[in-house]
Amino acid sequence: MPDGCTVLENHHAPIIGYHRAPLSQKFGAPRQPNLVALTSVIEMLAPYDTPAAFAGLEAFSHVWISWQFHHNYVKNNIKENINKDIKTDNLANKNTATTKTTGFRPQVRPPRLGGNQKIGVFASRSMYRPSALGLSVVKLEHIKIVQGKALLVISGADMIDGTPIVDIKPYVAYSDALIEAASGFAPSAPERLEVTITESAYEQFLALADTEQTFENDQAVNIKQDTVAAFIGQIQSQLVLSDIDVIKALVAQDPRPAYRRTQINMPFTMRYKSVDVSFQLIAVDELQITAVVEVM
Repeated sequence: MPDGCTVLENHHAPIIGYHRAPLSQKFGAPRQPNLVALTSVIEMLAPYDTPAAFAGLEAFSHVWISWQFHHNYVKNNIKENINKDIKTDNLANKNTATTKTTGFRPQVRPPRLGGNQKIGVFASRSMYRPSALGLSVVKLEHIKIVQGKALLVISGADMIDGTPIVDIKPYVAYSDALIEAASGFAPSAPERLEVTITESAYEQFLALADTEQTFENDQAVNIKQDTVAAFIGQIQSQLVLSDIDVIKALVAQDPRPAYRRTQINMPFTMRYKSVDVSFQLIAVDELQITAVVEVM
């Protein structure tokens, strides 16, 4: 190491904002960015919410977001996965010991590989990584100024509501888009399943949706609000007609655990905004939405 260099063993990055989104639970959230054009908002914290900090950013169509996996319940997940490893694998003793003492999981089971095959954590985008940091490129729809504060309206995020944001950078196509890059075990986007909705479920949705408002992903959200809380509240909870397409797109990603994907008529529930959406597999590669119920 050259003289004069300092190694920071623990770098503490400030939280500069929070992600506000229709999805409040991990189940149902896209596993990668830009698979579903889901509109959400990044609410900046003071002093990072000053509009001056974003001057020039709207010239970029996409941005990089650095964020924290804030729903990782490390102790429970470590215990659960240690038990799973002991039951299903003959791991080296040193690997098990390392996991028990430090919480570091050297290998994970990606859903893309069926949830059974193990690969190294650094060969994956697993949420259970030493830094607990995520990195996503999303579309920047609009920078909205409300009460003198900057709000970033984005689409395509794979983050849930309340996700802490630690950094934002512009996406630069000439250096960030490498079309010749190899993508290992994930060379292309996963295939979407066909999604249908029962007549009764659609009627439930219509009864709960505001039929006079819509959100457009290719332009600014078309609802004006005087306060930050009111604007974010609409993104998080107000059900509108166009949400049915978003719900179908989320279900089409098949958020079910890999080991349950062949089980016919096994019900699952995904929370979206102010409703719980129930769905199940009714035939090979076909999921059906069976109920849309308001969260009480």
